[in-house]
Formats: sequence, structure tokens, C-alpha cells
Amino acid sequence: MSNTTDMTLPPEWDDDERMNVMFSEFKENRDVNTTDWDSKMDFWTALIIESCKQRGSVCVNLQDLNKTFRRKEKAPLGLPTVIQSMASCGKIQRESEFAANVDCGWLSWSVGLLLVKPLKWTFSTLLGSNRVPLEESFVVIELVKEKAAELLRVYRTSEFSSCSLISFQELLTISSDICADESTLCVALLQLQRDKQIIVYLHEGEKIVKFCQPGQERVPAVSDVDIGIYQLQHSEKLLAERVQKLGLETDRCKEEARNLLHEGKKSQALRSLRGRKRVEKRIDNLSAKLETIRGILDRIAQSQTDKMVMQAYQAGVAALRLSLRDVTVERAENLVDQIQELCDTQDEVNRAISSGVISADEDMDDLEEELKCLLDESKPDSISVLPPVPTSSVGATGEQIISSRPPVPQSHLNITTEQLEAELNQLTLSDTGQQKKATTPNKRIQYAQ
Repeated sequence: MSNTTDMTLPPEWDDDERMNVMFSEFKENRDVNTTDWDSKMDFWTALIIESCKQRGSVCVNLQDLNKTFRRKEKAPLGLPTVIQSMASCGKIQRESEFAANVDCGWLSWSVGLLLVKPLKWTFSTLLGSNRVPLEESFVVIELVKEKAAELLRVYRTSEFSSCSLISFQELLTISSDICADESTLCVALLQLQRDKQIIVYLHEGEKIVKFCQPGQERVPAVSDVDIGIYQLQHSEKLLAERVQKLGLETDRCKEEARNLLHEGKKSQALRSLRGRKRVEKRIDNLSAKLETIRGILDRIAQSQTDKMVMQAYQAGVAALRLSLRDVTVERAENLVDQIQELCDTQDEVNRAISSGVISADEDMDDLEEELKCLLDESKPDSISVLPPVPTSSVGATGEQIISSRPPVPQSHLNITTEQLEAELNQLTLSDTGQQKKATTPNKRIQYAQ
């Protein structure tokens, strides 16, 4: 069985026939059996990357791979060919080349990664040798990019995210969960610097890292302001730790004085209390300095905010100037005058239209009045000429009321038409137009009776 008990292996690892094929060397000519050659290459490529993921590493070398994939006291014979193929495809890259493509400044502090080993690989390559040195380290590009993204995420969610600079030791502490060792962290930082997300700076023999802040496409260069802020933050941290230690010292002196007093050693207890008082004075002194440093840091933070606001103002002024580039006071006044003229013209049109409507309304009123007069003239005369109302008093007797009424006609009903017309003519000539209208119906009633 396999000696690689610290990692998960594929199911076919226990298949002797299959593994005998996989542990054999590759054919010199791929074209002899392309399918078999590619299947074998894909198997080892995926297994190498998976082993790195399980170990939390981003680098591999042939010596470690031979130990990792040893099976029944045998090592895979085709791993050098796999390494060369992965390098030619860009899946892995020599550690020396990976660092050299970033910045020469990195070589000054990452010398632990880049000793003489890369030079051996380069020398053998120049001589035309295809042999892969056992200890040559290769960076798995896919994994180092993932590790760099995780490192950037950890930094931005840590307590140091507001700091412009962070020491390498502090970064090593917060990244302990994602970077197995310092070498892995260095390679991840190399990738971040290649992506212009960080800058590594050496200050007074100490490695410090500046990260790109959210909203920035690339990290700016380390400035004197950054160094000053870093020194203030470093001093704040040291003073805070010192005050905390002195606070523990005061508690110890107090407890010691209590114990000495219980033992009856009053003079020694007083000496402990005097020491406690001295420590408290030192605490007060350091606390005052600490508050001063914190006040300066607050002002710096406020100034950074003010700077950001000023930049926003400048951008707004530039945008406003650009938007008003074709706008002048004269043009605005001209437009206002044109608008006023158009409004006046519209008012005149409205008045003209309104006057025409009013004239039509007045004509309609005249017509209505004339029509009313015609209706009054066409009413029946019997409605306007009624029998005279009796003028007798209310208390008159029934006989008086009857006597005051017109006499009832007593003529005979058998009257000819000619007689009626003659009598009608007499009435017309003898009575006024108003009396004619009043008496004619009564006579008709009499004749009818």
C-alpha cells in the first residue's frame, strides 16, 4: 500500500495493474500513443496540484514528490516529464523566475527562498540539459493566485485594515491560518506585488508591507507620511503594552503589601506601597503621552478625510465647469427674453380667443331674451284676461254673490248659423278688443246650453 497516509489518494491507487502503467516512464515520442500519454499526464498533473492543496503549499519540487507518491517502495518514473510539461504549459514556474519577474528589491529580503539552487537550474538549462534537479522549487501558479487573494481578504478583514503599513511579523501572525510557513507567505506577497496590490519596504532593518486600499487600482508608493503614521502607530502600540505591564506591576505591589501586612511586616509593606505609587506615576506619564499620540493619529485621520473631501470638491468643480462650458450669462438672458416674448404672445392669443367667445355668448343672450318675449306674446289670452274678482266684502250673503254674477243666457237653442255670425259681428264692433275676448266664451257657453 501507499506510504502517503497524510493525503487523500484517488481510488485507482490500489489497482496494481493501473498503477504499474502510471508509475512507468513516458514514451519519448508522444505521437506513438497520444491517448495513453495524455491520460497519464492528466493523472499526475491533477494529483500534484491536489497534493499541494491538501498540504497548504504553493511550491513543489521533484524530491518531495518522489517521497509523497512512493508506492510499494517505488517512486514514479515519469515525474520529471510531468514537471517539464507543466512548466512548458505555464502551470508551474521556477521560483527564481517567478521572483525575478516581480522586482529586484525582493531579492534583498527573500534570500531565504532564492539561494544558489535557481542558479544550478539556470546553469543546467544553459548547458542544454533536460534533467530536472531534485531540489529545484517550482511555484504552482493556480495555487499562488488563490493564496494571494486569500491573504488580501484576511488583511482587509483584520484589525490592521485601517493601517497604511503593517510589519511583516504582524502579517505573518494574521495569515497563519492560510499560509503554512513563511515561504508560502513570501510567495503570496510576490504575487500581490506582481499584481500591484502591495509594496514591500525595508525601514530601519524591518520589513513592512503597504497594501492597496479599497477603491484603488494599484498601491501608491510609500511616502514620508506613511512612514510617520507607521512610527506613531508603532509607538502607540509599545506604549499601550508598557502601560498594561505597569498596571500588572501595580496590582502585584498591592497584593505583596497586603501579604506583608498580614505577616506583620509593616515596614516592608510600606515599601511595596511606595513602589506602587512610583509605578502609578509612570503609568500616568505614559498614559498622557499615549493620549497625545492618539490625538495626533486622530488628527491625521481627519486630515485624510478632509483631503478626500477636497478632492471630491475639485472633481465636482471640474465637472460643473465642463457642464457649463457652453453656458453664459448673455445666452441665459437672451433665452429668458425669448421665453417672456413667447409668453406675452401666448397671452395675447388667449385674450383674442376669449373675446371671440364672449361676443358669441352675448349674441346668444340677446337671442334668448328675444325668444322669451315671443313666448310671452304667444300665451293664451284667457289666462291673462280672467273674470273680475268680486269686490264685495267677505261677509256678503249668498244672494248678493249670486246677483253679482253675469246673467245666465235664456235664449232658445235652435239658432241658425247666420244669426250667430250677425251677433258675433255686433259684438266685435260694439266692444273693445279686451271685452270681446272676455265675453265671447260666455256667449258660446250660453248657446251651448
